[in-house]
Amino acid sequence: MKNCRKTDFREIGLEIGLIFARYFLKTDHLHYGYWTDDLDVDLHNLPKAQENHSNFIMSHIPEGIKTILDVGCGAGSFALKLIENGYHVDCVSPSPILTDNTRELLGNKSNIFECSFEKLKTEKRYDIIVFSESFQYIPVEKALQNSFNYLNDGGCLLICDFFKKDVEGKSPIGGGHKLSEFYDLISRYPFTLVKDIDITKKTAPNLTIVHDFLNNVGLPVWNSALGFLKQNYPKFSRFLQWKYRKKIEKINRKYFSDERNAENFAHFKSYRLLLYKKTGSD
Repeated sequence: MKNCRKTDFREIGLEIGLIFARYFLKTDHLHYGYWTDDLDVDLHNLPKAQENHSNFIMSHIPEGIKTILDVGCGAGSFALKLIENGYHVDCVSPSPILTDNTRELLGNKSNIFECSFEKLKTEKRYDIIVFSESFQYIPVEKALQNSFNYLNDGGCLLICDFFKKDVEGKSPIGGGHKLSEFYDLISRYPFTLVKDIDITKKTAPNLTIVHDFLNNVGLPVWNSALGFLKQNYPKFSRFLQWKYRKKIEKINRKYFSDERNAENFAHFKSYRLLLYKKTGSD
């Protein structure tokens, strides 16, 4: 008998996020938005901010680029935008759920590698490799080594993601490699810096939206579920409260505290667009 694939709760979270984005916001984007000064920070403006984010990345793709590897392509929306603008795009998609969506969206317009970037095996080489909020999930050295290997001579590495800043205190917002360690590691590779743009102020407002949504929607639903169990199944409720007390405390602290906000994001994180050019040979 074949072993059944275990449920990956991150996969479930991605699927829920995609369903929510499609139904309520009419978007397939699953990344941060780029908030321009003329755009009110409101949930209904998130699709526009996300479109701004994609346009911002595209505006920094150098001239002469023809082939692109989109690492961690999400549901494929950005890859489709690149294809519609004349680029030849392949995708790396480690998520089975998102791969299905990407394949449905792109059809035969793109070659989709169904694996993590660390496990990618291909003879193909690209003019640019793009990480749009996917770099943080890959060990830095492996990401840099593979990028070097899969780039044409003179090709470019483009990273748009957030990093941890070297500041005191513990961030209530997870994610990101240490920026100082990244700078140190990439200095050891034959890459030359072309652009380093800090867009933290343009992306931090996303945390305001997340905070408002979690406290106005998520928290009432969470409390209602716990209240229902307590009222109708008191013994089972007490058991759950005892058995999973640490996880419940973590959920309350992580998702429903006032610490997950734009100010703390800007204090602890640095969201950057980084563009490097490969200066060595394979």
